[in-house]
Amino acid sequence: MTTRRQNRECAVQLLFQLDMNPAEPDKAFPAFWAERRADPEARQFTEDLVRGVLQNLPQVDEMLTRCTEHWQIGRMGTVERSVLRLALYEMLFRRDIPAVVSINEAVDIAKYFSSSESGRFVNGILDRARKEIGRPVRE
Repeated sequence: MTTRRQNRECAVQLLFQLDMNPAEPDKAFPAFWAERRADPEARQFTEDLVRGVLQNLPQVDEMLTRCTEHWQIGRMGTVERSVLRLALYEMLFRRDIPAVVSINEAVDIAKYFSSSESGRFVNGILDRARKEIGRPVRE
């Protein structure tokens, strides 16, 4: 059994992969899962997150652009961009996930896959986005 944190880590890895090597998600998923063990519920949650980000990418990237000063999306590290896109998708479209959860998970995942500096960068952008979206920290 996997945790939601592990599912989000998988989602970030898939988003990273699809950002670096664009492909149809339905073709990328089987190859990704062939190397990992996950129960059907975990796979479903992960794939729903990835599909949600990709289906709403224009709105997610618009919010990301508004919340970053002096940073073009294309100049961001791919890890940070993937983490931010996932968290912003959750904050914009997944009301079942409290904003504080999305932010905390994103900061920890950014630190895990990149550096503590990435964690601070991600935290600052997501806090600004949360305020702009107008979501309470906890619902």
